[in-house]
Formats: sequence, C-alpha cells, structure tokens
Amino acid sequence: MKILFELLGGLGLFLYGMTIMGDGLEKSAGDKMKKIIEVLTSNRFVAVGLGALVTMIIQSSSATTVMVVGFVNAGIMNLVQATGVIMGANIGTTITAQVASLELNEIVPIVVGLSVGVWMFTSNKRVKNIAEVFIGFGILFIGMDFMKNAVRPLREYEGFTTMLRSFGDPTFIDSLKAIFAGFFITAIVQSSSATTGILIALASEGLLPIEASLPILFGTNIGTCVTAMLSSIGANKTAKRAALIHFIFNVTGTIIFILFFKNLTINFVVSVSKGDPARQLANAHTLFNIVNTLMLLPFITPLVKLANKIIPIEESEKIKQRGIQYLDDRMLETPTIAIVQVKKEVINMANVALESYQKSMEAFFEKSESAAKETFKIEKVINSMQREISEYLIKLSNTTLAGRHREVVDGLFNTINDIERVGDHADNLAEQAMYRIDNKLEFSKLATEELQGMYDKVMKAYNKSIIALKEDDLRAAKKVLETEGEIDYMEKALRATHIERLNKQQCVLSSGIIFLDIISNLERIGDHSSNIALAVIDTINK
Repeated sequence: MKILFELLGGLGLFLYGMTIMGDGLEKSAGDKMKKIIEVLTSNRFVAVGLGALVTMIIQSSSATTVMVVGFVNAGIMNLVQATGVIMGANIGTTITAQVASLELNEIVPIVVGLSVGVWMFTSNKRVKNIAEVFIGFGILFIGMDFMKNAVRPLREYEGFTTMLRSFGDPTFIDSLKAIFAGFFITAIVQSSSATTGILIALASEGLLPIEASLPILFGTNIGTCVTAMLSSIGANKTAKRAALIHFIFNVTGTIIFILFFKNLTINFVVSVSKGDPARQLANAHTLFNIVNTLMLLPFITPLVKLANKIIPIEESEKIKQRGIQYLDDRMLETPTIAIVQVKKEVINMANVALESYQKSMEAFFEKSESAAKETFKIEKVINSMQREISEYLIKLSNTTLAGRHREVVDGLFNTINDIERVGDHADNLAEQAMYRIDNKLEFSKLATEELQGMYDKVMKAYNKSIIALKEDDLRAAKKVLETEGEIDYMEKALRATHIERLNKQQCVLSSGIIFLDIISNLERIGDHSSNIALAVIDTINK
C-alpha cells in the first residue's frame, strides 16, 4: 500500500506541475493563442503545425482534441482541418515525455526556489507567467522523482518484473495485452501524459525495457481517444466524426507499427540512447507520433470519407440555422480561445440583429407582412442568444483570466445588451409597419425619402460598429460616434419639420405619429451603435 500511495502522490505532483506549466505557457502566449484559430486554414500542414503548437502550450493532447471537437461542433472548423490538428496534437503531447525523461534532479530545487521568489515579489504579469512555467516545470520533476522512488522497491518483486517484461515478448498476444494495459490505464486516468509519466518512472528504475514499454505506449495513444469521444456525447454528428477520426487515426498507426515498424523503432531508439530506458521510451513516443502523422497525412480525405460513411450526413445538417454557432463549454478549458469564440458569437448576434433591422424597414417600405413576421421571429432568436451568451460569459469570467481579457469580457456583457436593444427597436419598427399595413396608411414621397435617408445613416453607423467590434478598429469606432452625432441632428430636424407639416395639416395624423415613432426608434438604434463603438474604444485604450 505504501508503494501505491507514494506512486499516487508522485503522479499527483507530476500532473499538477504539468497543469501549472501549461497555464503559465498559455498566459505567456497571451494574444498569440487568440490568433491561432484565425490563421487556421484548410492547409493540412498548417493544421498539423498548429495542433502541435497548441498542445505544447496547454500540455495536453486530450484538451486540444476536446477543443477541436468543440470547434467542429460550433461549425467553425471542418473535418479536414480538425484531422490535421488532431494529428499535430499527437506530436505536441510527446514534449511531456521528453521533458519528464531528462535527469535534472540537481538543478530542479534551485529552479523552483528562484521561480517562487520571482513569482512572489514581482508585479509584472508577464514575468509572473514565465515564473509559473518554471514552477510547474520543477514540480513536474519532483513528482517524477517521487514516482521513481515509489516504484524502486518493485525491483525486488520477481512476479511483477516478470509480468512487465512479458509485455515485450515477440508474440502477438503479449503485444495485444500490453496495448490493452496502456489503453485501460489511460482511459481510467483520462491522461496519456500520466500513463507516460508512470512508464518513464518504471523505465528509469530498470523495471520496464523498451521492448515492453513500446506496445504499452501504443495503448496509451488509443486510450487518450476516450476523452474526446466522451466529450462528443451531446455534440452534433460532425463533432462525433472528429472524435471517431482521432480513434481511427491512432488505431491505424498502432496496427501499422506493431506489424511493420516495432523492431525497427526499438533498434533505432536503443542506438540513439544506449543504456537509458527513459530516453528510449520518450524518443520512441516522439518517433511513433511523427512517423504515424507523416504516413497518414496524405490520407486525411479518405479518413474524413470513412467517418462520414460510419456516421452518415443527414439532410438537416446541411441547413444553417440562426442562433448560437460558436459557443461550447469545452473551450472554457482554454480561456484565451474561449474569448475568441464568444466574441465571434457576439458578432454573430450583431449580424442577426442587423438582419432584423433590415427586415423591419423592408416591412415598412414595401408594406410586407411576411417581412414583419420574420422580424418578430428573429427578435425571439436575439433574446435567446443574449441569454446563452450571458451565461457563457459568466462561466468564462469564473475561469483564470488575465486583466485585459477580463476587461474584454466585461465589455462584451455591455455589448450584447446593446445588440439586444437593437433587436427590440427593430421589433417596434415591424409593429409600426404592421399598423401601416392593417390601416392602409400612405406616406408622401418626401416623408418616405426622409425615412429612407435616416434608415441608411443608421445602417451605416451600425455596420461600422460591427466592423469596429470584429477588427478592434479604433478608426471605425470613432467614425460611428461621428455618424451618431449626425443621426441625432437628423432626428431633431426631421421631427421639427414633420410637426410643422402636421400643424399645417399637410399630413394625416395617424401617419404622422408613426413617422415620429419610426425616427425615434432609428435614433435609438444609432445610440446603441455608439455604445458598441464606445465599448470597443474603452477595451482598446485600457
């Protein structure tokens, strides 16, 4: 029992150190992480590179794959891109094994001590984040040392050593046992890095030769697929296909290596790292994932087709619906990426409100009852989106966010309220359109032209506010404020001239009241456009 408790304690420290190191790297990467998804293209080589980079930063291939499932579920990444990223994630995760296999026991206490001192006494956030990376790095090694010490007595248990060594026997059945052992351990602990850490501890103490550890390692690669497959439960079918591709990719690579490259891999890593089983294991891990990716990279399209055949595409998947597209709780594990996605969702909501505004004025100018009814439907969608985005922002604000990111989240809270109010005013405009249709009211050519002019001016301001929000464009935001001043002046001028027409009885009273109501709603949409622009300016200037 003592061995088990010490092993679990060491494993806990190992995983905790890995988490701290990953968090520090992620914070240090900052806005670079936010750009990762933006630069992702259908180029499979770029996707593989990005998958490896993200996994090196967040220190978990499972987290990357779960995030990819979220992106696919949100419809912002197709299966070809997702497959490339998943392949890259398998390469990126090998960095953990490489780091853990190093012998740095003498300098680790110094690194931890100095890093903690820097972290405690500096106020510079960037320096703090870098210090966190080294603290996590040190704790990871301390955990590794705990595990090595825990398993050392097992060398005296002949039954245990015989069992481990049997995994290296050349028979297919023994290789299969080893693969299943790696699979089940990883599936249970939900971390291939944890399993790899245990294997390196055993290898370092001479308990696990490369012949036995390699097939177990293959099993851990398959076991890590379980996390992604569990995360795809409740997601759409495209996300399920992404998780399935991950599984097919790792199983196919394992079969190929077991049948054709096992001995070749062993001979190569032994020649490169003679007398160091831990380094041999780490190098085998890296070699397997790089070669597997290079072999299967040309077959991404067939892999996607196979996944589509196993989980067929339904007609309903081809129809794009209004509403939430980019939010997924899986992304909250990586707050910098979650911020990118929630901002995209806010822009999506802004565009839905824009459609509502256009439909409402189409209903008025063209006396279209169907356009008015469509506006009423869209307004309900906007309200629903506001609720869901608000809930997501609350969850995001409860994660670990850097100061600037928290300001972005606060700004988005205000922005979605302004967008929702744009939807409300569009709903009011549609009601005025319905009143006009029901009562067969007519407007003079001059009144219609005045309304069209103000509608266009407000449209310009609202469009510019969306551009400012999307691109963090300070110039566009300032242009919105200028246009909003022009809208205010126009509303006052139109109100004065129209009241004058009413006093001279040049206009029907019912039509006159609707005219005044419409310019009031248009002016309010201009105000909310200005509020959106001001939130952008505040975020940029802070």
